[in-house]
Amino acid sequence: MEPHIDYGILDDARQIYTDVVDELFQRRNVVACGLGYKITSGKPTGKLSLVVSVTHKMPAVELTSEDLIPPSVSGLETDVVETGRIRALTAKDPRARWRPAQPGISIGHRDITAGTFGLLVQREGQAHILSNNHVLADINAAGLGDPIYQPGSADSGTSDDRIATLSDFEPISFGDAEPTCRIAKTLASGLNWMARITGSTHRLQTIQAAPSLNRMDAALALPDQPDLVIPEIVGIGMPTGAAEPVLGQEVQKMGRTSGLTKGTISQISVTVAVNYADRTARFTDQIFTTPMSSPGDSGSSILNVERQVVGLLFAGSERVSIFTPI
Repeated sequence: MEPHIDYGILDDARQIYTDVVDELFQRRNVVACGLGYKITSGKPTGKLSLVVSVTHKMPAVELTSEDLIPPSVSGLETDVVETGRIRALTAKDPRARWRPAQPGISIGHRDITAGTFGLLVQREGQAHILSNNHVLADINAAGLGDPIYQPGSADSGTSDDRIATLSDFEPISFGDAEPTCRIAKTLASGLNWMARITGSTHRLQTIQAAPSLNRMDAALALPDQPDLVIPEIVGIGMPTGAAEPVLGQEVQKMGRTSGLTKGTISQISVTVAVNYADRTARFTDQIFTTPMSSPGDSGSSILNVERQVVGLLFAGSERVSIFTPI
């Protein structure tokens, strides 16, 4: 039921607001003042109040009497709410060059097109950029120390846009290994000899089929300087922690291509075959969501509505997006 508005009381409240708004803005951490229904224990009370927004709440003992917000002003109750700093929502392009760089924007190894800066994480006291192997390590082809561009090459990134170097990655297994069978090696050698004497330029190569399940498509890059990156995710803000993904949970991500999108976790504990150009890798213990990504969003962090990180996006189709639990 909508609260009944008494316009006489509302007019009086507006006058009180007009009389005190300038004075309230002189108090520490205040960023906004307005009229609204008082919230108590997370629920609206239907009682009109003077709402004072602050960057962050502080214990009363840490504030001077001049900075404290009184319980009421001229008989009108106050309600102090924490909103953080208010910023203009400028539409900066996630494919552009950002300094400092932050999660949610274009990034990539020098030899790939572009993916997404997923998270800023800590390893041994140093901040690292987290994204996918196929974004930062060129599907196992890169070497440690290779340059990472922001933006990625597809977004006009060049050596002048180097922001980090590849520091580690989890190799992706495509189900093959060095051969150990002497019969297969001998057969291949004989057939290749026949190919040579007949003038053919084609050769056979033996591989050992080795079923292997991957658990992640992930890599780390070390920023060239710590102040080149910040942890706040574009369009989402500072992550509040990490959590397990839950079936039916609403999630969100900021990606280089499709920007800020939301989806719902539709499957858990998924084993899935993922195509990488002309090769296929099988992954286990992955998560499916409703479609919320496009090519170039790979590497995006997935968060729940409480801004807890639940995973790292790495694949998808027109009908599903796929991420690895964090």
